[in-house]
Amino acid sequence: MDGLRAAGRRPHGGGLDAASKRFGIARERWLDLSTGINPAAYPVPAIPPAAWEQLPDSTLLQRLQAGAARAYRADDPAGVVAAPGTQALIQWLPRLVSPRRVAVISPTYNEHVPAWAAADHEVDTVTADAVPASADVVVVVNPNNPDGRVVPPQRLAELGRGRLLVVDEAFADTDPEVSMAPDAHHDGLVVLRSFGKFFGLAGLRLGFAVTGTGRAAALGAVLGPWAVSGPAAVIGTTALNDTAWIASTRRRLVDRAERLEALLADAGLTVVGGTSLFRLVDDPDAAALHRHLTGRAILTRPFEDRPSWLRFGLPGDNSAFARLEDALAAWRWRRPGAAVD
Repeated sequence: MDGLRAAGRRPHGGGLDAASKRFGIARERWLDLSTGINPAAYPVPAIPPAAWEQLPDSTLLQRLQAGAARAYRADDPAGVVAAPGTQALIQWLPRLVSPRRVAVISPTYNEHVPAWAAADHEVDTVTADAVPASADVVVVVNPNNPDGRVVPPQRLAELGRGRLLVVDEAFADTDPEVSMAPDAHHDGLVVLRSFGKFFGLAGLRLGFAVTGTGRAAALGAVLGPWAVSGPAAVIGTTALNDTAWIASTRRRLVDRAERLEALLADAGLTVVGGTSLFRLVDDPDAAALHRHLTGRAILTRPFEDRPSWLRFGLPGDNSAFARLEDALAAWRWRRPGAAVD
């Protein structure tokens, strides 16, 4: 392991309580653009009292699995594992594999490396073009977080030949054509899907693994009974089957992401990547910009190991866009080295 700061945890987006305390700004005043979560959440349906009062039964969970299989175009609902968020799957999956050499295509979401390292695997961080032939496991986030890089499915299939391939598709709901879930009908491929990001219900804590039935059974066993709550199963099943909402939301997110990118470009910032749920900026003054925005109660996502990077989630409405636009206009005037008329 190349000095990975391996089993340690790095910061994530969110954390409004910490930001409020650090900067002395009340929580309700913040505009949180630090996450890649849809700001226009799926409308929560009415939940039957039984979902609160009783343990979730097998029929309810089977409906959830079937809804996920349909939404992700997976062959067999028996190969779908529902979990209380994909983070649980990220942490459990390495413990079901005997110690191996693992290649994590990087830079990427920062939980995969420590999860595999904590389970005694030898972990290398590599680029998509330099995956060693000796790797027994390849982990890739696709589309990638935070730069939106996409590895084509054909290339992923090549990377997975003869070894375990783990594809984290947390942001694939916005671009379903890149998904490997339709091919995840054997134990050599595990596809992870996040419910909360696209549907804007991150607090629900719901995620899925799509794989072969053997590995699905093993993951289900370690998660244990009732891993997903009854209310989460009801909401998840309803949302995953709402094809009209899914289609219209994909179109709306594309429009909002393009609007965000134009706003950032108008502010003199260089957008170097992203998805329909966020944009990534590369700027030598990114740290100063982050501080400027926090002073206006706008939270963005900096990166310790890439100080010139700053990620912007989508503003939720016109007023949020206007607030960001005003803050960026002030930044253009005040930024280090700015020309003053």
